[in-house]
Amino acid sequence: MSSGNVLKSEASEERGEFSHQSTFIGAIAIADMLKTTLGPLGMDKILQSMSGVDSLTITNDGATILSSLSVDNPAARVLINLSTTQDQEIGDGTTSVVVFAGELLRMAEQLIARGIPVPVIREGYQRASAAALAALTESANANDGSEEAFREELFRIAMTTLSSKILNVDKKFFANMAVDAVLRLGGSTNLANIQIIKKLGKTMEDSFLDEGFILDKQISVGCPVDLKAEDPEHPLRVLVANTSMDADKVKIFGSKAKVSGATELAAIESEERRRMRDKCARIMKHDINCFVNRQLVYNQAEEEFAAKGVMCIEHADFDGIERLSLVLDADILSTFDTPEKARVGTCQRIHEIMIGEDKLIRFAGVPKNQACTIVLRGASKHLLDEAERSLHDALAVLSQTVKDRHTCLGAGSSEMLMSLAVFAMRSFSQALENICFILCENAGLDANTIVAKLHAAHAGGHKTAGIDIVNGCVGDARELGIVEALKSKRQMVMSATEAASQLLKVDNIIRCAPRERQQGQ
Repeated sequence: MSSGNVLKSEASEERGEFSHQSTFIGAIAIADMLKTTLGPLGMDKILQSMSGVDSLTITNDGATILSSLSVDNPAARVLINLSTTQDQEIGDGTTSVVVFAGELLRMAEQLIARGIPVPVIREGYQRASAAALAALTESANANDGSEEAFREELFRIAMTTLSSKILNVDKKFFANMAVDAVLRLGGSTNLANIQIIKKLGKTMEDSFLDEGFILDKQISVGCPVDLKAEDPEHPLRVLVANTSMDADKVKIFGSKAKVSGATELAAIESEERRRMRDKCARIMKHDINCFVNRQLVYNQAEEEFAAKGVMCIEHADFDGIERLSLVLDADILSTFDTPEKARVGTCQRIHEIMIGEDKLIRFAGVPKNQACTIVLRGASKHLLDEAERSLHDALAVLSQTVKDRHTCLGAGSSEMLMSLAVFAMRSFSQALENICFILCENAGLDANTIVAKLHAAHAGGHKTAGIDIVNGCVGDARELGIVEALKSKRQMVMSATEAASQLLKVDNIIRCAPRERQQGQ
C-alpha cells in the first residue's frame, strides 16, 4: 500500500536515501554556518528580528545564534537542541559540539556513498568515541595540588574561554573577575548567587566585582537611604514580598460601586485607607527594617513605612527579587498574618549607591557570603549584552571545573590526541582533525601545513602540542596557557557522537499535515 493512501493529502514522507540526504543537508548546513565563529579569531554574526531593525544581536556564541533560528529541517533542529543542552550542562563549547557533529555526519555521508552500511558506521562511531574519551581522560590534569595552583588553572581556563569572545582585549581583567566570583561560591554551581548588572557609560575596564548584592531599583521617597546594623549579632531584617500595596479594594471584573453622594464616597475611601493601614501594621509586626515588594507600593503605604523609619523598595523585577530572597535567605511572602512563622531575610547594611548617573541599592553582609555582583560598563547596549553572554560562559565553565577539577589542553591539542588514539577508525579521526583545520582557517593560517606539523608532533610523542594562533605555528599548549575543562570536552565528544548516531539511524522522515482550522477561528 502506498504512503499516499495512509497519510493526509498535505502530509509528506521521505524514505531511505532521500531521508539520509535531507538529514545530511540540514545538519551540515547548520554546522557550516556556525564553524566560522569557532576559535579566538572566529567571526561574529548579526541576528536581526523580523519585528524591526531595533531588535538585533551581534554575537559569536553558538547557543545564542542557533536559538534565534527558525528551521524546518528536523536534523538541523536536533543540532540546535544539542547546542542548547551543551549550554545548559556546561555553559561553553556550544559551537564545538555542533561543528563536530556536522563533521561526523559529513564523513558518514562519504562512507554511505562507498556502500558501507549505516549500522557499521554507527558501531564504529561508538567504539571510536569510547577510545577517544579514554585517551582524553588519561591525558587530563587532576589538579590535586595546592589551591593556589588550581586557581592559576582556573585563570587559564577563563582566559581560554574569553579568548574567542568580545572580552578578548581585556581577558586578563575579566578572567580574574570571573575566577574570584566563582571561588566565592564555595564549590556550588548555582550561578544565581552571582548577579550581573549592565550600565551604559565609561569603558569595559571600568567594570567591577562587588562583594554584596546590588538591586537595580530606587528607595521610595521619604524613607531612610542608609541603614546599618549597630551590632553584627543583631542584623537588619528585610521582608521580601509579592503583594498588592495599592488601595485594598475588592477587584472583580465588570463590578461597579454606586454611591448617592460625596459622603458615601468619602466613607469608601476612608475604609480603603483603614485597610491599607492595617496591612502595613501587619507587615511591620515582623519587626523589619526594610520592605522589598515585587509590585508597586502606593503613596499611603510609603508614608506609613517612612513614618516608622522602614526603608521601602517597590517594583523589584521578578528575577531580582528571586535572587535577593536567595542571598538573604528569606521567603517571598504574600500574606502577613503569622509573623512567627515567616522567614525574614537579614544583612548588615543597606544603602544607596551611584553607578554612572543611576541610583542602585546595595545589600552588604548577606547570610550567604558567596553572593556577589558584577557590574559591567560599556559604550553600547549591544556591547554590554555580548559581554554578559561571554562572562556567563566563563562563569558556567569555571563553576563546573571547581566541581570536577580535571582539565585538558586546548588549541586543538586534545582533538589531535584523540584523533591519533582512534586513527584506525579514520572517519572519526578525520572529523576530530577537521576541528583543527577550522581553527587554522578562521585565523587565516595555512591549515594543511600547520595541521600536518601538529599531527607529526603528536605522533612523535609531543602530547601537549597545539596550534599557536598568534605566531601561526605549532607550539606547546601547556606553555601557551590554553586550558579547557575536561567536562566540557568530554561532553562535546559524547553529545556529538550520540546526535550523529541518532540521525544516521533515521530512514524515514514524516511531516504531518497542518492542523485544520475551523471556520471562524
